[in-house]
Amino acid sequence: MLTLEPKDLPIPVLHRYLLGAIGPRPIAFASTIDENGIPNLAPFSFFNVFSANPPILIFSPARSGRTNTTKDTYENVKKVAECVINVVNYEIVEQMSLCSSPYDTDVDEFVKSGLTPVASEKVKPFRVKESPVQFECKVIEVKELGSNGGAGNLVICEVVKIHVNEAVLDENQMIDQHKIDLVSRMGGNWYCRANKESMFEVEKPVTTIGIGYDNIPEDIRTSSVLTGNDFGKLGSVEELPNETDVNEHKLIELSELFVTSEDEPVKLELELHKLAKTYLEKNEIEAAWMTLLAFNNQ
Repeated sequence: MLTLEPKDLPIPVLHRYLLGAIGPRPIAFASTIDENGIPNLAPFSFFNVFSANPPILIFSPARSGRTNTTKDTYENVKKVAECVINVVNYEIVEQMSLCSSPYDTDVDEFVKSGLTPVASEKVKPFRVKESPVQFECKVIEVKELGSNGGAGNLVICEVVKIHVNEAVLDENQMIDQHKIDLVSRMGGNWYCRANKESMFEVEKPVTTIGIGYDNIPEDIRTSSVLTGNDFGKLGSVEELPNETDVNEHKLIELSELFVTSEDEPVKLELELHKLAKTYLEKNEIEAAWMTLLAFNNQ
């Protein structure tokens, strides 16, 4: 394993390691305005949501690693403590990227990108009409993390108004993760598109307490078939299936396998583990457990 000391790395190299490893990163497409009313629009992938009560978003227009200059966005929020954070979907990713060009301060990125400015209701900066979700924000603090090139500037924003395009809502008026079609930043020139080909669900154990990896029998933990993700699913159950259910599953679902491999225990165990893995891929965790436990329930 390559081991590195951040202090020994040139900032551009450190920057590439950080951004190459930490991703996908959501994009804050930040609209700001200066004291003369000149709008600015720029994307930042040092960004996330950090609180729901109050609703807080934070993004960071960092100092240039090459020139140590600050972004127009940073200068604007210091003068007019308001912004709109527009989320970026696939339909506007190229126009968003165009806005990251180093235009002069007096250049309007709305004009350059062809995106449509829409008046906000509670703040001065404009919203991006084409963005599926727009957050009007008051800037409550700007925290500078350093004065050298590459240093971040945390713009801490409180959301005061949310606008959501109804086209991305589901039947419960919540945001449908397939419809919104978000994009995010990876390392270098790479982006990631959150569509049905790339997304998957993992049920969060909010109210359940799983038995954990340590309570999985050793003969299963040492499987040559099952992976760490498989063990994570197996460890998520609150209790193991009882012996009666295991026997019933064995008689109904596994009888043929036991008959054909009864004299070959090594092969039988391997086939049971393969079948359990198939169940786990379909999130049929109880069936996977009963299949695995059937081997020792003879």
